[in-house]
Formats: sequence, C-alpha cells, structure tokens
Amino acid sequence: MSSYPGTGKLVCVTGASGYIASWLVKFLLLRGYTVKATVRDPSDPIKTNHLLQLDGAKERLHLTKANLLEEGSFDSVVEGCEGVFHTASPYSIDPKDPQVELIDPAVKGTLNVLKSCAKSPSVKRVVFTSSIVAVIINEKPRTPEVVVDETWFSDPKLCRDLKEWYVLSKTMAEDATWKFVKEHNIDLVCINPGLVIGPLLQPTLNDSASFIFDLINGAQTFRNFTYGMINVKDVANAHVQAFEIGSASGRYVLVESVAHLSDVVEILRELYPTLQLPEKCADDKPYMPRFQVSKEKAKSLGIEFIPLKVSIKETVESFKENKFINI
Repeated sequence: MSSYPGTGKLVCVTGASGYIASWLVKFLLLRGYTVKATVRDPSDPIKTNHLLQLDGAKERLHLTKANLLEEGSFDSVVEGCEGVFHTASPYSIDPKDPQVELIDPAVKGTLNVLKSCAKSPSVKRVVFTSSIVAVIINEKPRTPEVVVDETWFSDPKLCRDLKEWYVLSKTMAEDATWKFVKEHNIDLVCINPGLVIGPLLQPTLNDSASFIFDLINGAQTFRNFTYGMINVKDVANAHVQAFEIGSASGRYVLVESVAHLSDVVEILRELYPTLQLPEKCADDKPYMPRFQVSKEKAKSLGIEFIPLKVSIKETVESFKENKFINI
C-alpha cells in the first residue's frame, strides 16, 4: 500500500458531487488518500451514491455537509487536511439575480474556504478550480494565429458590459483568491479548464457536456461558437498533480483542442453515422474563428491530453450507459 502517493494523507474536496470533483475524488481514493468530501446534502442519494460506490470509498471517503456562504463552516472540514481542492461553484446560464445566484457564492464562498485554510496549520496547498472563462474574455483578438496562455486574464468590466454573469463570477472569484492568498501566504495552484467533456460519474446530465447531448438529441442547428475543450479525466488528474508536484505554481490553462461546433458535428457524424445531426449553423455569419491555447505549462503537470475525438466518444457512450439517450 505504501507505493500509493496519498497513503496516510488526508485531503478535502469541496462540491464533491460535481462533474470534475467526482473524478477527482475517484483518482484521490485510487492513489490512497483519505478524502473529506463536502456536499450540500449528504442525505441525497443522487448527489452521493456515485461517490459511495467508488473504490476505496468505504474505508477512506467521509461525506460532510458544508455551506459555502456560511463563514467558518469549513473550519472543521479542512482541519487536519494537507490538501484542499476547492471545486464548488454555482453555474447558471440565465440567472434572475446574478449577484445572489452566482457572484456571491463564487467570491464569498471561495473566500470562506480560504479563510478556513488560513486558520489551519495542517493545510500545505490549496488547488482551486477556476475556468478558461476567467482567462479569455478580454479585448484581445482570438484568431487562428493567437495563442492564449496563463498570462491572460478576463476583464471584469467587459464581462459586466456583455452581461456574462458566470464569466464575471469566475473572474471575480479568481481575482479575490490571488489577493487573499498573497496576503495570507497560502500556497495555491489554480486550474483553468476549457469546456469539460468526457464520461460522467454522476447520474445527472451536467451543463458542460449538455451541448453534445443537444446535438445528438434532435437539434436542428448548431450554434456559431468555438470552444476550447478538455476531457474531465485530464482535468481531475491535473488537480491531483498540482497538489503532488512541489514545484507546481500559479495557473494552468487546460485545453486539448479548440473546435467550432461544426467540427464537433463532423466528429459525431464520423463516429455515429446513423445519428440525425444538425446540418446547418444557427446563423449565416462567418464561423467564429478557432484560436490556439498553449499546452506548455499544463504538460509540466504530466498531462498527456486525451484527444477530442476520444473525449466526444466517451461522452456519448456515457450518455448511453446512463440511459440519457437510446441510439
């Protein structure tokens, strides 16, 4: 057992029932860690059954309730933990009250977790799940010759002007995080994944993979949109590596491929020739350009990147296993 890197180590994962976090918990348990996992409602089987069924869960997974907006509610959770993985953050495409639904939980919630970490002498490193949306929404052009990297930051004013509330919540949370960790001398590594796809562990359809579900489930058109995409297993693995590799620092942008939705439709058509897929774009404008995202820093975490085609296939096969679709 001693060959597992996490043997005897206690870590915490916030928002553990989520898409990325579920895979993170799985990988941590496989590596021998004992995991304290926070969920909003430990008595809800939809949120917890898939975690309780993981290898090692019986012996080394401890589910606990914690409220992001309640200061101090993470004090006892992070106590004794060497690593804290903060993945919990709300997501909503069309919030009625962006401040209450998205910005407060993202910013105050993150600061509440970090305040608890600052009080706990056991915490050696925090790994924070941000997003590529906190990187790329600014005045810089995103065209084929442009390479996005970790030095890019989204512009909060532009996010407000565009009414991109989720983007604003992630951008503000990251800004507040870097300020707080500098003031309190916390060792923090930030992971900024693109649009996350790949197999689901949880029994519900998550927002990021739902665009593939829509494309194969009767959509008449595809959006004129370009995404940087990454497999959920690579994202979870990057979190583990960011904790274990001592020299890891700063931000890590994770994107395997930048693809227009027309590219995704073509890959689906190749993989599943009998599927009824949309033939045309939702508008007549020129396609949103593809751009490049640097993999250099991410490769220093040992990430080898699962190819987009494999990720798309894994996503669809996962939908089939979960009986979301019947093809």
